[in-house]
Amino acid sequence: MTPAIILITFLLYTLVLFAVSWFTARGADNQSFFIGNKKSPWFVVAYGMIGASLSGVTFISVPGWVGSSGFTYFIIVLGYVAGYAVVTTVLLPLYYRLNLTSIYTYLDQRFGAKSYLTGASFFLISRIVGAAFRMFLVVSVLQYFVFDHFNIPFWVTVVIFMLLIQLYTLKGGIKTIVWTDTLQTSFMLLAVLLTIGFILHHMQAGLGDIISKVWHSDYSKMLITDAYHPKFFLKQFVSGMFITIVMTGLDQDMMQKNLSCRNLSDAKKNMTTLSWVLVPVNLLFLFLGAVLYIYAAEKNITLPPKADLVFPTIAIGNLGLTAGIVFIVGLISAAYSSADSALTALTTSFSIDILKLDKKYKHNENLLKKKRMMVHFLMSVTVIFVIILFKVINDESVIAQLFTFAGYTYGPLLGLYTFGLFTKWRLKDKWVPVVAVLSPILTYFIKVNSDSWLGGYKIGFELLLINGFITYLGLLIIIKNK
Repeated sequence: MTPAIILITFLLYTLVLFAVSWFTARGADNQSFFIGNKKSPWFVVAYGMIGASLSGVTFISVPGWVGSSGFTYFIIVLGYVAGYAVVTTVLLPLYYRLNLTSIYTYLDQRFGAKSYLTGASFFLISRIVGAAFRMFLVVSVLQYFVFDHFNIPFWVTVVIFMLLIQLYTLKGGIKTIVWTDTLQTSFMLLAVLLTIGFILHHMQAGLGDIISKVWHSDYSKMLITDAYHPKFFLKQFVSGMFITIVMTGLDQDMMQKNLSCRNLSDAKKNMTTLSWVLVPVNLLFLFLGAVLYIYAAEKNITLPPKADLVFPTIAIGNLGLTAGIVFIVGLISAAYSSADSALTALTTSFSIDILKLDKKYKHNENLLKKKRMMVHFLMSVTVIFVIILFKVINDESVIAQLFTFAGYTYGPLLGLYTFGLFTKWRLKDKWVPVVAVLSPILTYFIKVNSDSWLGGYKIGFELLLINGFITYLGLLIIIKNK
């Protein structure tokens, strides 16, 4: 598996994406970019969102995570199902009833302009950092195995990736991404299944044999019953539920695909189907992780100290040329799916929520398109900058960083939407940004000191709940008088 072969594979896959983009973007306008003209088939959206939900984090980090945490991540996945149920029954009907393009417009109608700007700004920060994390992970692997051999600097690799993504999403936007995500989901899942098959062939073992080995190994451990442990199973389940509510239901990136469906009924079918399919899919990734570690132990393969490199090291270096190509295609799919819809959502939110281009150029479609393309380029440059910044400061597991950061930035959104949906009170709008900024700061101090303040209790992913609760309490303080 030479760097040249990997590079050729990358270029061929990219050409396929551009062919899909050309076909889907014909006749596209601004409404195609923002909401796909509300003509996306729900089953296509649901299937494509599997890849968008997994992204490079699941593809690389989850198999590597099995080595230290076993199958404990699966409890979070079960929490996802409960979270998707909330999104389907509470948030989707709201968004369709208000006929929203950007979901943060709701905050403007409910509380006022400052709340609206606060919600959109927190999304922009969250999604820029989240997309950059995912891209950083995948690009780092490709840099290590490919581009370093050609003496191409990391920043050049990042620029190339983002430029390609910008080009194939520039015209069609969400209309194109609905279909490219379908392609990318297929290649990601195929890469996992084929990798397992290749390992079984090398081990000369049957599927039943390897399932038995995984089941009787320490890797299959799911439940941690110690309430003080950061991965206590109840905390994992509840955290997974709220992670889905905020990172899907309150996230313009994920909701933009749902809003491109023909109607609310189709959007609900999409969300429900996605929630149940993600359970076996994530279990498959965990199973792959266990198989990788068992295979490495039997073949005395020296694994890299960084868990994120376990999958690529074995796939590229130990399973043969075909397995290496399959892995690279899956990895590239993860890279593109990590950033293409995020770039479109960032462009949509910044154009509509911050610059209000849809109102300024309501009767000038061409000028709106020109301004939107300028924003598209600006968002690409911003993501590039953040990815390069992570290259300088990265020092821990990407998946942990992603969820940790999301807990701080999505918490205020959780508090705002909970307050808006379940109370009838109005707020002193000008103070909402203050509450939204102070809440993550207070949450951080609680997390840092939880061990000493709470008798040894260590806060895990549930900091999202704490952050949202503090935001909610802060909003109670700034209620308007009658």
